Amino acid sequence: MHYPRESIIASTIRSFFRSFAVFIGFFTAFMLLLFGLISLSSPYMQPERSTLLLSPDAKGQRLLLGPTSAVILKLDISGVIGVKNLTTEKITSLLLDAQEGILQNDRVKAILLHIDTPGGAVTDSDGIYRAIMAFKEKHKLPIYAYVDGLCASGGMYIACAADKVFASSTSVIGSVGVRFGPAFNFSTLMQRYGVEALTITQGKDKDALNPFRPWKADEDLSYRNLTSAMYKQFVDIVTSARPSLNKQKLISDYGAHVFIAEEALEYGYIDVANSNYNEALEALASQANLESYQVMTIQIAHNFLSELSQARYSFIEKMSHLFSPRTHSLYPELEGKFLYLYQPGLL
Repeated sequence: MHYPRESIIASTIRSFFRSFAVFIGFFTAFMLLLFGLISLSSPYMQPERSTLLLSPDAKGQRLLLGPTSAVILKLDISGVIGVKNLTTEKITSLLLDAQEGILQNDRVKAILLHIDTPGGAVTDSDGIYRAIMAFKEKHKLPIYAYVDGLCASGGMYIACAADKVFASSTSVIGSVGVRFGPAFNFSTLMQRYGVEALTITQGKDKDALNPFRPWKADEDLSYRNLTSAMYKQFVDIVTSARPSLNKQKLISDYGAHVFIAEEALEYGYIDVANSNYNEALEALASQANLESYQVMTIQIAHNFLSELSQARYSFIEKMSHLFSPRTHSLYPELEGKFLYLYQPGLL
């Protein structure tokens, strides 16, 4: 019997999609069952636990000492603040873990903030700063910061929790400022092509800065007042923590500029320039009166489910970026937020 070529191809395609659909169905059922078993295993949701990594001390050694030995806790402030693991919630969780388990009974005698960040969300910058300050005041321990790359805007805000700030020779420091937006207005373009938009609201100025209608006079006033208040708070915190940094010069001269480490030292942003990790760590150990200690880096632990969720989220992020460009296209978490963020060349 002769079978037309087209029918064989069609049959093959149907078989493929049928098999693929079966696979997707089984996979979905398996994942639903897995999530169901996990949710039923305990009436309480357990927080993500941290992991401790034995890190080099000032001599470059990773010595595992006794279970009661002194610990210098290394806390990485790396990446964009308000994104992924660099949020108030995550850092607060890490600091809680630093008082429990093998670190309980006040084993942590000092903290080294390892900073490389352009800043990020105002709320998380302030929240992380306050979480570190609360830990510092509770345990009465020294905190030093070592900048290895970038300590800008929200990073500078968090660095104010440190008693001293060290920086490598090529590190860039500064950007004391706040931003919101940009906001675009398409009303003139829409009128040209006969396009109209309707937004239904209740409450005065609920649709302030609506891009699809002409803006009213002083429509941005409330946002300017907010950024002004956030900027004042930023300046007050920085100049209070960095007494060598002249407040008037910061506002009128330095502004939101960034500076290489040596220049940042000259202006009072940092305490030691052209430094390195070992030097900062040695100075911190001396300040804490530690002759024997081990350095432990504390990080959020990732289990299978969190990794799966993160992979799914990253995929959605990429697809969203392809089909819906954003102002902060790489960081959708920052959409609509006030920012302590250094982002040169980008809106």
